[in-house]
Amino acid sequence: MYNRPYSFHFYDTASPTNYTLLKPDFIILAYDISRRATLESIRNEWRTVVNTHFNYDEALPVMVLGLKRDLRREWTEEEKADGGRGESIMPQEGLLVAQELLADRYAECSAITGELCRQVLEDVAKTAAKTTTEKGGKSDPTSCVVM
Repeated sequence: MYNRPYSFHFYDTASPTNYTLLKPDFIILAYDISRRATLESIRNEWRTVVNTHFNYDEALPVMVLGLKRDLRREWTEEEKADGGRGESIMPQEGLLVAQELLADRYAECSAITGELCRQVLEDVAKTAAKTTTEKGGKSDPTSCVVM
């Protein structure tokens, strides 16, 4: 990318590493499209974490990423009548949460089918590479921490 090699380091907050000690160059808040509670977790818990622990840089890019796109199910008539929504999250709902968080990016993909995975990875790589230094992705250092 940009005629240079790059190294990306991904950290999963479920790992034993204390994520609050990291100083990432890019944050990806991922949720499971087939489980509404995971999007609510981003809205209710992770918003505070990002705004509290990672507020050292207003230009820090944040992406909201819907995973398991292949598991999305249309809402049944019963679910629509029972409160207006089902367990699966529709794209406009994910985008709304991304807008509420003032996220820079919103995307969805499916690892099983491969749908949109390449586009998501390219977007992550381009965005992260541009944020590695003040001069942008074409200057040193050539690594980026993504949480």
